[in-house]
Parts: sequence; C-alpha cells; structure tokens
Amino acid sequence: MDISKIKLFTKSEMESLGLSWHTDIDGSDYISDELIHVSQKEADSYYDACEELYSMYVEGAEHVIANNLFHDLDIPNALIAPIIQSFEEDIHWHIYGRFDLAGGLDGKPIKLLEFNADTPTSLYETSSLQWGLLKFNGMDESLQFNNIYQAISDNFKRLITLDSDLEEFERLYEGWRMLFSSIRGSDEEEITVKFLQDCARHAGFETNFCYVDEVQLDSAEGTFFNDENYEFWFKLIPWENIAIDEPELAAIMANMMDNKNTIFINPAYTVLFQSKRMLKILWDLFPNHPLLLPASYEPLSTKQVLKPSFGREGNNVQILDANKSVIKANDGIYANHKPLYQEFYELNESGGNFYQPQVFYAYEPCGLGFRKGSLIMDNYAKFVSHIIK
Repeated sequence: MDISKIKLFTKSEMESLGLSWHTDIDGSDYISDELIHVSQKEADSYYDACEELYSMYVEGAEHVIANNLFHDLDIPNALIAPIIQSFEEDIHWHIYGRFDLAGGLDGKPIKLLEFNADTPTSLYETSSLQWGLLKFNGMDESLQFNNIYQAISDNFKRLITLDSDLEEFERLYEGWRMLFSSIRGSDEEEITVKFLQDCARHAGFETNFCYVDEVQLDSAEGTFFNDENYEFWFKLIPWENIAIDEPELAAIMANMMDNKNTIFINPAYTVLFQSKRMLKILWDLFPNHPLLLPASYEPLSTKQVLKPSFGREGNNVQILDANKSVIKANDGIYANHKPLYQEFYELNESGGNFYQPQVFYAYEPCGLGFRKGSLIMDNYAKFVSHIIK
C-alpha cells in the first residue's frame, strides 16, 4: 500500500466544521493523519464492484420475498408487511447505503464483507472532511472518488421523479415536506442526519429537523412536529431496533404506510440488505462469484468470521479457525441474533494495521473512504482519507 502523511485540522477546527467526534474515548484521534493513494483503475474497480453488488442485492431481496425467507434473515414479523409493500411500491426509494469491502489495492481482489443499507454512518467524514483535508494540504480536492453530496441530493429528487429525468423535479414537486430526526445525545448521528437534510434541501425539498422523541406519529393522519405535517420522515433508527424494542411503534408505522400518509426513509426493505444473513442468500444465488465470499448459516470448514445477523461496530463478531476455535472475538449487545458464517478474507495491511475500504451508494457508487484498525473493525477504528494518483 502507498500511504503518505497529511496535516490534519486542529481539534477546534474540526469542531467548527461540525466533527465533534474527533477523539475516541481512549483519547486517540479518530481521524488518521494518513492518506491512502488509490489509482484511477482501483477507484473504477470499486465503483464497478458496487454497481454489480447492488444489483445482486436487489435480486436477493426478490428471492427472499418470493420464497418467504424472512425468518432465515432474522427479520422480525412486524416488518414483513412493510418490507413487501416498500419493495413493491416505487415511491419507497432507497436514498443511501454503504458497502464494506476488503481488497481492491495492490492487486488484491475486491470482496464484499457486508452492506450497511439502512442507517450507515461515517457519511460526513467520507463526503466532506476528506475532501476538505486535500484542500487544506494544498492538493487538488477533485482527486478523490467522492461525489456523495451531489449523488445523495439527486437521489432525494428521485423520491418525486422516480427513474425519470431529474429536471422534472421542479415541475412534479408540490411542496411535500421532509422531517429529519436522530436520537438525542449523539453528535455523530445528529450531524449525519443534518448532512442528509442539507442534501434534501439542496435538492429542493422543504425540510426540518427534530429529535426522535419530538415526533408525533398518527396512524390515520401521518407525521407531525410542532403541529405541522410532513409527508416524508427520515429516521436514523434501524428498522429492526424499532420492531424489537418498540413493537407498538412498528405497528403504527406499518399502518401509516397502508394509509399512505408517510414515506419512511430509508425504506423498510433495506433491512433485507442490512441483515448479514443475506450474504448466504447471495452465495446461493451467485455461487463462486468473484466479489463474494462463501457464507453459510452453519460453521464452515475453513477459517471464518462469525457475525450476528444485525450488529454495529464489530459487536459480537468472532474470527474462528477451521476447527471453530476462537482466534479473536468482540463482546457486544447483539448475541441473541442468528449467526452468519463467512469465509475469512485478509484486509489490506500496512505497518501492522488493517485497512477496510467503504463505498457509499446512492443510486450508484458515489464515494470511497477507509477504516483503519485491527482484524475486527470496531468503534476504535480510525477514518482514513484517500487521493487518486
């Protein structure tokens, strides 16, 4: 790997830019002072891989729905009807997701690790911060695989135009309003949501922000904040968390969809993509595909990674040898979810650190960033920028 050093913004400068989570709880910097050099050919390969992978996920979702495999994916029963409805009705548009990959540098083949399709974070630093760091270091800020802001803005327009010409947005848009919400107490999630709100505002939507506890949801009437109605609601709360932790809320949201008074973003069907157990479906549908790793609901006979069907930040992930002995393991809160076993694949490595590429997807692949950490990427993993050389 070709890695160089760059000068970082000061912490106060990062805070002025909105990035208050610049320091991890152990006192280490979250933003790395490294810059990964990526060739144009490598950047194009990441793009092409994620284009193909998204099409595979759509086919996988069709297969799950047609064959009623929701239980296999560990999908809560309360979400089945909303998943089917949102998948079948075009208005429920997938705004953005993030592919977590391995390989792609130094000739190492690209492999899919998982798809964070519902509530992915690291959006702000991938879109804005790494672009700003190139400029701050006197480099050409256009030399990145990074069109996230415009891609997401355009994808918001498709909520109205669907797959037609985006220039039709102004003619078709009738002032429908979009409310954006995050939970209180998480700067990262709030900034992520406000970044998305800015994308929607740039697209031409009327928008507002409030915290989740300030939203009023009514099965018959729709979504309200301060007694004002909103036709669209973006919530940075995973669908499966709503179904498991707040089943009454899940039922209300399902009724709202039936009554067609609110469009929820991201749509319910993204929970199919979000489930790690979809990786087994993809391996069944596309056996030995060069972008995929063998995956199963039962232990494999090779070195492998055990993942819960739903989880974040490496929680409850284990690396096992061929005899199922634990090599490395993380604790967490997701142990009750069903397991997925995926063949182990070495991340790109330099100086004892491992680097995982991430590609955001908004109608098409639109931005690349990297995480730096140990064999299991957790909440101590660092964000690393890139430059196309």
